[in-house]
Amino acid sequence: MGQGLVFGVVIVYFMLLILISYLTSRKSDHMTFYTANRQSSWILVAFGMIGASLSGVTFISVPGEVASKQWTYLQFVMGNMVGYALIATILIPLFYKMQLISIYEYLQNRFGRGAYKSGSVFFIISQTIGASFRLFLAATALQIGFFEAFGVPFFLTVLITLILIYLYTVSSGVKTIVWTDTLQTMFLLAAVTVTIIIISRELSLGPVELAQLIGNSDMSTVFEWDILSDRNFFKMFVSGVFITIAMNGLDQNVMQKNLTCKNKAEAQKNIFWFSVSFFFSTTLFLSLGILLYTFAEVHQLTIPSSSDEFYPLLALNNLGTLTAMAFMLGIIAAAFSSADSALTALTTSFCVDILGLPSNKKSLKFNNIIRKLVHVGFCLLVFLVIVIFNELNDSSVVSAVFKAAGFTYGPILGLFAFGLLSKRETKDRWIPLVCVASPVLSYILDQHSEAWFYGYRFGFEILIVNASFTCLGLLLLSKKSELLPETFYN
Repeated sequence: MGQGLVFGVVIVYFMLLILISYLTSRKSDHMTFYTANRQSSWILVAFGMIGASLSGVTFISVPGEVASKQWTYLQFVMGNMVGYALIATILIPLFYKMQLISIYEYLQNRFGRGAYKSGSVFFIISQTIGASFRLFLAATALQIGFFEAFGVPFFLTVLITLILIYLYTVSSGVKTIVWTDTLQTMFLLAAVTVTIIIISRELSLGPVELAQLIGNSDMSTVFEWDILSDRNFFKMFVSGVFITIAMNGLDQNVMQKNLTCKNKAEAQKNIFWFSVSFFFSTTLFLSLGILLYTFAEVHQLTIPSSSDEFYPLLALNNLGTLTAMAFMLGIIAAAFSSADSALTALTTSFCVDILGLPSNKKSLKFNNIIRKLVHVGFCLLVFLVIVIFNELNDSSVVSAVFKAAGFTYGPILGLFAFGLLSKRETKDRWIPLVCVASPVLSYILDQHSEAWFYGYRFGFEILIVNASFTCLGLLLLSKKSELLPETFYN
């Protein structure tokens, strides 16, 4: 694929994002960045969330891991769907009833300032890690497909990507994100569809033969029943439920977009339709993985040692110009869809939860200046994390993202679970200590589990262990109370 063509694709895509930013920023006020004035169409939000949830992790890592882990990832996605149902029926009504900007404001109302700050700080840590890992993956593909040919170093590729994201998100924030996510979802799904069609033609497969190849492949095995395996069905399904609740229902990044819907009912419809679409979209990416490995085997291509490099190398070098263009559009969409909403959510959480914006009494102009400076600050922070990760990375990004989330989202899940399921009053000043101790204990348990539990290895379920430690700590510091408002239980 010619570098000039790649450059044209990047420029056209970026101009589309700038156009969307311009159109959505008109008639915006100081709340538009945070809530989009709660006027988003649920259909638009649901479709856009597919791209934001898939991101570079699913786009590159999931197809690449099919050879080693088959379709066992689908067990996790099954749990995701149950998690989304719980979010729609429990959390959405609560957040709409309380009219929250940041969902961590709930923790202040339920426990106090210590819990509130702990929840928001752990979110900021979690989201910074997750956004950095995802953007790292997408930037790597951009580096291979374009910037490397011009001698541009990797750190500069990342910096350019973050500058572009800042330019189109700084004005209207989540209102712009809702629309750009829709565009990015279209390009992501188009990329995988085009790749599947091209490979099918290369292998002379019709629709029936294609379905038979995928269904009969050893790589399409979904269920793993070995209890000692970290891919065991029960581990992955239950983990999928709780990670979805933690990383979506209790994540400002995802919920900020859900809370832009006009009312509770539309937000619930959005989540139900999105969960079904997400399941089928993931199946599409897993199918692509089988086709990629089949194509490589037929043409006797060398498979790279890193599974994350497999799809990019084939798409850019072996499947023709059309596939390369589709892939570049898809990976650019993945880069922007994963990072733009994360940076907007990080800015929102820091401004609302840490600085007290936009509720303070200073002028709106002053508040907007502070918000823009915070936005710049998080762009720089993500940049530094990516550069560090580039030096240290030695595992698949899809595993690294959720492993990190297991430790950092655990205290958030524990705080909300205890707050929603218990009427006990906890000593707020000790909550930060509990939230720090829980992931530390979980990490120690994870490192020694094989020796202590007869070969048992923790997978994604370490999140549940982490949250349980948090709940236990809160219980030990609590006393019975009947004075809490009914808002927390209705």
